[in-house]
Amino acid sequence: MPIPPLLLCDFYKTVHSEQYPQAITKLVSYFTPRMTRLEGEDKLVMFGLQAFIKKYLIEYFNNHFFRIPKEKALAEYNRILSHTLGAGSYQDKKIADLHDLGYLPLEIKAIAEGTRVPVKVPMLEISNTHPQFAWVVNAIETLMSCSLWHPMLCANVGYKYRQIVNKYYDLSVEESVPRARAMGDFSMRGQESLESAMASSAAFCLSFLNTATVPAIAWLEHYYNCDCTKEPVAFGAISTEHSVMCSNYAVDGDEITMIKRLLQDIYPNHSFSMVSDSYDYWNLVDNLLVRCKDQILAHQGTLSVRGDSGDPADIVTKTVFHLWETFGGSVNSKGYKVLNPHIKAIYGDSITPQRAEKIYQTLVENGFACNNVSLGVGSFSMQCLEQGEELKPFTRDTFGIAVKATYAEMQDKPLMIFKNPKTDDGHFKKSQRGLCRVFKDAQGRITYEDGLDKYTFPQEKENLLQSVFKDGKMTKEFTLQEVRTILHGGTF
Repeated sequence: MPIPPLLLCDFYKTVHSEQYPQAITKLVSYFTPRMTRLEGEDKLVMFGLQAFIKKYLIEYFNNHFFRIPKEKALAEYNRILSHTLGAGSYQDKKIADLHDLGYLPLEIKAIAEGTRVPVKVPMLEISNTHPQFAWVVNAIETLMSCSLWHPMLCANVGYKYRQIVNKYYDLSVEESVPRARAMGDFSMRGQESLESAMASSAAFCLSFLNTATVPAIAWLEHYYNCDCTKEPVAFGAISTEHSVMCSNYAVDGDEITMIKRLLQDIYPNHSFSMVSDSYDYWNLVDNLLVRCKDQILAHQGTLSVRGDSGDPADIVTKTVFHLWETFGGSVNSKGYKVLNPHIKAIYGDSITPQRAEKIYQTLVENGFACNNVSLGVGSFSMQCLEQGEELKPFTRDTFGIAVKATYAEMQDKPLMIFKNPKTDDGHFKKSQRGLCRVFKDAQGRITYEDGLDKYTFPQEKENLLQSVFKDGKMTKEFTLQEVRTILHGGTF
């Protein structure tokens, strides 16, 4: 049986409704990245909220709470809590009352998805729309926190790599070459779960079109109003793996038979990548590919030669140099060498930002355009960043993300709620106070003001926190194309 949605939380959330002042009719909380632990990164990409709302606040709540009999919903809720917290330690009337209401009485206002939000600025606001259910606001905090931080950080990862690509493509690559195809996500097998893999790959695909994570396509279609049959959502790639190459070697007694079969029989009209280091990588590059030159040039596609061991920066750049010696190519309008379109180099799932920079810089220094290579980002880079001699794993605390209540109303009287721990040496746990308005200052930078209430909130002024969900329904949706446009300023 699916877990009751109001038990998708920390235990202590189940008893807070009784702990709040009983006369409270309104509660408002804000989701905020309070700080950064990454050098040079002080903004977090807003992404994943729409998917979270659709999956949990609409689909999950409807299917596993509102649309099932109240007695069944209460029975499972009570079964778990009575045997874990203990009978009498919690109240279930609030659950029965919510079921009777028939919808989730919340409104969520948020910055547009794809926006790079500075730390300390609230990204979204949660409030109740029915005076009886102020407790629901923070009841979803745990679920929201654990669902949103990872896609947001992975959107940051994709954006970081895209800036590296932009830097070197500006220098060495023709403008007509699509930058969104320069790198791809290869992280699925190293993710914590299928759900994590889909969300993180979808986030990476805000900046690139290549992914090895097939279900990320369906995830984006379902949650971000796109269609891979009508628009470029993302693309996969035909590729071999070691089991394929080694099993054919066991039958053929050589590697060249399989290379020719791939080119002539299996994929005569399709581009594909071929893992090439099962035995002697440089023998394959310098000898076997030379012997297959006629077949490669006659092939109606591109053969991407893939190293899979050794120093990626060294392997992939030297491969380009060696392939140039054999296959030649042309010089583009920016004065950089481009390999014959039938061949290129690729290295997957081992590319860190530092390695990407080194690869592109080495190519440029030796007179080669950066589109001679395709690069892959694996699970390490989706979950960790190397800075100097330190490895910095990505967690919710990478940006100090928290959901905090800052405003309430009791008998129509505004209440300012805030925390400001004296023992907080880092000075990042201090919360906002009251209602918040997010806007752009005179220089176009996103900032906010707090300390407002329902009487002083300037309704006539700009507020970037706009309603996206209210009373069980979406009030504003973004397409994948819109999110990409916002993130990249229209230059995806």
